[in-house]
Amino acid sequence: MKVSTKGDYATRAMQDLALHYEKGPILIEDIARRQHLPARYLEQILLSLKRAGFLESKRGVSGGYYLAKHPREITVGAIIRTMEGPIIPIFCVGSGPREICIEESHCGLRDIWADVRDAVVKIVDHTTLEDLSRQIRARQEQEGVSYQI
Repeated sequence: MKVSTKGDYATRAMQDLALHYEKGPILIEDIARRQHLPARYLEQILLSLKRAGFLESKRGVSGGYYLAKHPREITVGAIIRTMEGPIIPIFCVGSGPREICIEESHCGLRDIWADVRDAVVKIVDHTTLEDLSRQIRARQEQEGVSYQI
């Protein structure tokens, strides 16, 4: 499975918003600057995340984007699925309608790919934005650095 730029930017932006959860709405430009992302592209991504129910926004001078739920209620897996679709390393281990493989009945690799899918799903579905924030803060504390504001 490969996460596209869109999925990468979405998870990075959501991580940034989780780190600033208590601070209210955050400007796109601030997220883009801290995460080294193009603001125009980030705006499209944030709109998709808002439509999916992950974000809320506020207009005006003190406006910006903020998480619609607490960081402990949003998993990395949910963000990736919103931006990328199902988490599958190869077509034959997807759960929806799929192309039939003539090798499926005697393919030994299908089980390995299913194990890969299950391992990735287990990790991303059990990692919340709160977990990521905690990891980042712990790493920065070890390094003696604080998160950019």
